[in-house]
Order: sequence, then structure tokens, then C-alpha cells
Amino acid sequence: MSTLQIGLAIIGGLVLAGVVAYNAWVTNQSAPRTVRERGGAGDARADRDGDETLPYTPADLAEHEIQRIDPVLGDMPGAPAANDPAELAAAAAAVSINPTMGQPPEKRPGLDALIDVITPLMLEHEVSGDALLAALPGTRRVGSKPFAVEGQSAATGEWESPRTGQRYRALQAGVQLANRSGALNDIEFSEFVVKVQAFADAVGATPDFPDMRAEVARARELDAFASGHDAQLGFTLRARRAAWSPGYVAQHAARLGFVAGALPGRMVLSGSHSGQAPILSLVFDPQAAMAEDPEQSALREIALSLEVTHVPRGEQPFSRMRQAATALAEAMEGMVTDDGGQPLSVAAMDHIGADLESLYDALDSRDLSAGSPQARRLFS
Repeated sequence: MSTLQIGLAIIGGLVLAGVVAYNAWVTNQSAPRTVRERGGAGDARADRDGDETLPYTPADLAEHEIQRIDPVLGDMPGAPAANDPAELAAAAAAVSINPTMGQPPEKRPGLDALIDVITPLMLEHEVSGDALLAALPGTRRVGSKPFAVEGQSAATGEWESPRTGQRYRALQAGVQLANRSGALNDIEFSEFVVKVQAFADAVGATPDFPDMRAEVARARELDAFASGHDAQLGFTLRARRAAWSPGYVAQHAARLGFVAGALPGRMVLSGSHSGQAPILSLVFDPQAAMAEDPEQSALREIALSLEVTHVPRGEQPFSRMRQAATALAEAMEGMVTDDGGQPLSVAAMDHIGADLESLYDALDSRDLSAGSPQARRLFS
């Protein structure tokens, strides 16, 4: 073999090795990050603390003015340890974990003249809760609006939904004036009258219906206000380089207090009070969360959302949403954008925050403060 042939063979071998190495590098870069890896700006800090799953230290959180928000995963009975990668990955795909586990059920808001048509039902004598329950219509809706019957307890004098073993001295029925499906219309009001009359006949009561024209007009006015003050805010976090696995996302979100929601691909930041709506929701592809091996599923984006009218202003939901988005983007090497993929600047976020303060003031002026039972019913 000549020197030329040997040289060509060596060059060919080097080129082949380079191609193999490049393909391996590309494959490694495109593989989703998992909870066993350290990523981006977290590498040096993780080395410093000797914890491979910790994306940033308490000092780093202080730099971003982020407070730990209870409950965290490790504080909940039966919840995965915050630093256990395997359990965190499983949490990301959980279907039946409820963020309000261990909390007492929320009491259903009663009828309110602010957002309901209320019809008194006069009784000649007390009636049992068992009789009322037996006479209730099969559905609790009139068209697209919630319908309810309440009784005034003979024992406590409080208005409540009928219960077995109780006796009631007065009754009232109501239908909601408006919700996200629109205002109560003539047909729905007529259906309400028919349903209430049938119930009243069954329990021996006499209904006193309000004027339909006035109530429908009130419904339209309330719906017009609600339509102009309904707000659902969303940020999108997009990966700059390597994709993320569901477990990797869960690992970082858990450090900020997010817990697995009731649906796959959803985590929530719980409110400070029992029965309160989640402050924030973090959502990603449910198919990735339900995959046989979630760690091999690649996520290029996740969404942070805030139901503005459902969360009290005192929880500072937008500030916490903004802080969480910034921290997640830095820890996972991502960027914060709007739904159209445009990066959100500090000035844009400041403008959104100012608009939200005006919205909160408008809701307060109508006794529909964000997070109140009335607001949650109206904006649903």
C-alpha cells in the first residue's frame, strides 16, 4: 500500500470519527433534560451545594425576590420528596392527585341578589328537608345558568341547601343572571318559572316571581360589565436550547411551591386559604405526562396561567406569576413570551400589572372583588 493510500485511509477514518462524534453531540443536545441532570445556570450552584437536583439556592431565590410558597411537595402527607427525582417524575404524570387533599370541602356559595334572580316561596307550615330533596328537579341548571333552591333552617335561621333530617320554615329559588355563557334570556327565565312552579306545587308553596322584563334587563347589564372585566392571563415559557422532560419541569416547579394537579400535565400553586381557587396553573402537554416513559418525552414549551377574577388581590397573583416565570426561565434556560411567541419585556409586564390594578378597582366598586364567591360564580 502506497503512502498516498495510507494517508487517504487515515483522513477517511478521521472524517468518519468526526461525523460519528457530531451525530452523538446533536443527539445529546436534542434529548430532553431530565430530573437527573443539572441545567444551565444551575450547574455551578448545584456543584457548590452538592445537590444535583437543586436548580438554585435560597440565596438565588432572594435575588429574584421570590418567597417559598407553602405547601411544597415534601410538606404534604404522601407527597413525593422535593429532591427525589423518581418521585417528582411520577408526580408530573399523576392523574388523581388533588392539590386540596386533606382540606375540608368548600361550602357552596348561597344565592345572592347581586348576581341571582331570587323568587321567594311562601309556606303555610314547616317542611322537612327530605321532602324538599325528593321534589327537587333532576337538573340544577336552567339553560346554561346554575339553578338552586334554599331553605331557611328552623333550627338556626340560616339559609342553606336542603339537607336530610332538617326542617325549613321558608324557601327561595334562584337562577344566576349571567356567566361566561352570556346573560339570562327570556327563554331561560320562562324555563326557570316552569321549574320553580313545579317544585312549589310539589311541596305546597306559593312562588312570588319578579318581573321578567326587569330581571332580563338586569342580566344584560351585569353581563356587559362582566364581559368588559373578565381576564385570564397567560405566559408561555419556551426552551432556548435543549427540550425538557415532564419530570424536569416538575422538579423546578416544585421548588417554587407548585404541586401536581388533578389532571395530567397540570401543576398548581395553591392559595393560602382552604377551598380557595389555585393562584397559578402550570400546564404542559398531557400526552407527554402520560407517556410510558415520561422522561423521554420532549417539551419545548409550558404555560403559566392566572384566572384573575378567581384569585384575591391580596395574594398578589400577578407578582407571583411574574416571579415564577422569571425563575423558571432562568433555571431551565428558557424565555418568557406571550401566546404569539413574542418575548415579554420588563416594561410590558409592568404595563400588564398596572392594567390589572385598574381591573381590581373596578371589580371592587361593584362588590365583585376578585376571588369572592360572587366573582367566581359570575366569571365561570
